[in-house]
Amino acid sequence: MMEFKIQNKMVGDGHPVFFIAEAGVNHNGSVELGKKLIDIAVDAGADAVKFQTFTADELNTKTAPKSTYHIETTGIDSDQSWFDLLKTQEISEEMHVALIEYCIEKNIIFLSTPYGVKSADLLEKLNVPAYKIASTDTNNTPLLKHIARKRKPMILSSAMATMEEVELAVSTVRNIGLDKIAILQCTGNYPSKLSDSNLRVIKTYKEKLNCIVGYSDHTPDLINPIAATAMGAKGYEKHFTIDRLLPGPDHRMSLSAEELKQTIKVIRYTEEAMGSPEKRVLEGEKENRVKLRKSIVTSKNIEKNTIIKRNMLAIKRPGNGIPPSEINNIIGKKVKYDLIEDYVLSLNDIK
Repeated sequence: MMEFKIQNKMVGDGHPVFFIAEAGVNHNGSVELGKKLIDIAVDAGADAVKFQTFTADELNTKTAPKSTYHIETTGIDSDQSWFDLLKTQEISEEMHVALIEYCIEKNIIFLSTPYGVKSADLLEKLNVPAYKIASTDTNNTPLLKHIARKRKPMILSSAMATMEEVELAVSTVRNIGLDKIAILQCTGNYPSKLSDSNLRVIKTYKEKLNCIVGYSDHTPDLINPIAATAMGAKGYEKHFTIDRLLPGPDHRMSLSAEELKQTIKVIRYTEEAMGSPEKRVLEGEKENRVKLRKSIVTSKNIEKNTIIKRNMLAIKRPGNGIPPSEINNIIGKKVKYDLIEDYVLSLNDIK
């Protein structure tokens, strides 16, 4: 059984889906906006709310080109470089402390994605219970080794990666001695198309990597939370925002507060519907098992000591008599009593 604990929550086989509400950089550098995002995550029923920890200096060169979705959200004619954009999205240590304290107050797990060694060390100093690794660092083995040495659970997204790169990431972490790993299937487009979800990769990961699996969702659709949960995802991550019209790169592909709540709700409904693998008669079926099923009944009046023939029998409701599957064992036997038509046979009626 694959499982590990993040703070007060168990993650893995036999446990509910661990839902990460991805606030990301949608705080726009504001503690107050960050707290509002935490409130939304709490109200929606998320297990954890996740931010992103980095400094622009550690993450990008000053001339690194923006991605197309950054250009689309900040404007093609914007003079703001990607480096300058990242500077506006940094979270100071003081802001981290404020957000962590607010999460404690609101009884939700604080998580953040470190994008470099210094960022990871800051989160370790702040005693985060686990590390969420972005897809952009799936092949960043030096960072993976550094974080694995902290011996805390690692949740690793895998967008834009080949299977070989994912296998290398997992083996790198395990070679350090950390086996508390969850791998999330993910598509690195913002937003991504439903047809690019490739949810079957979840099964591939479970079989080939022998670890906890899940899905990091960048689609706007509601089907993936249901489908991924049904396929065995034990971790789920989804971006959300206060307002899609706010400035910043990720607001447009994020869920609204109500959509986040609905997403978590359908995951919980799906878990409830999945139920148990054991096939049995459920408590709610017992009445209808009798009233809707059928029994062997007489198709005519039958006199005492008559040998039963097939044309003397019919199969009708209710189902409180001899089941139809036993009809061949009834034919050729004698009846003990005079029986009227439509009589529900029992074994006490037969010699």
